[in-house]
Amino acid sequence: MVAYPIAEPTEPEPLSWARDDIEQKLLFHGGRFTRVNFWCSLSLAIAMTFVFYAVLFPFQDNWIAGSFFFSRNRETPACIVFLTCWSIAILGLKWSKLRMQQRSLELTIVPSDPQFVLTPQTVEEVIHQMHEKVDDSRQFVVFHRITSALSNLRNLGRVTDVGDILRVQAETDESAMETSYSLLQGFVWAIPVLGFIGTVEGLSVAIGGFGGVLASSSDFEQIKVALRGVTGGLSTAFETTLQGLVAALAIQLTMTVLKKEEEEFLDACSEYCSKHITSRLRLMPFELRGDE
Repeated sequence: MVAYPIAEPTEPEPLSWARDDIEQKLLFHGGRFTRVNFWCSLSLAIAMTFVFYAVLFPFQDNWIAGSFFFSRNRETPACIVFLTCWSIAILGLKWSKLRMQQRSLELTIVPSDPQFVLTPQTVEEVIHQMHEKVDDSRQFVVFHRITSALSNLRNLGRVTDVGDILRVQAETDESAMETSYSLLQGFVWAIPVLGFIGTVEGLSVAIGGFGGVLASSSDFEQIKVALRGVTGGLSTAFETTLQGLVAALAIQLTMTVLKKEEEEFLDACSEYCSKHITSRLRLMPFELRGDE
């Protein structure tokens, strides 16, 4: 019977924030962690809006495509499209940046030797390993937490402070994650409101047309013919509300899924720190004496 050698698991390639971050590739300064650069997302939104109208322009006589043009609904649909594109740009950038952050959890920075103990004397070894795996530890959530904790251990030599620092940093990361969705939440609120504003504008035009018909004609048949255009305007008036509600619903659902995935990533970061850092700590002799 032939024995085949068992392949050793390969270590993932080192990560480079300067090379792999999506905003850096687009020649913008990348936002930290999963935060999005305002100007990068705005530029993408403008480009996406132009592409959207360029694609629909040949079909503007179509009932659905025509509802996005000024001839029927003024400027409100353009505002809805722009904010929707901006939201899509933010979600796409955050998704790409989150994927890169998740890859950092596949890297190992602590020696695999089960006898290895993390002390003020062995901190430099871990930090050296970290610098070999990533180009800038401050740009990666999990390694930023570890760097803060190990710097404290190296400078003060207190093992008991490491767990507290990791917990505080985890709470800070959760707060930063919530803040990074503030602009999206504002768009989810604003897009339906724009739809309602467009509907109110359409209704005001239709009602004004109805008053003009009554004032200009006394014959019932003429009034009936003229009212067909007015009632057609009423149906057009509700198109913007439909556009706003559909866009806001799609953005909200996508944002909820992405936010859930980001929350799970932060939990995985805490588990990573517990497994690779906290579990390798040992109380120093002077700390044991202090506990007595």
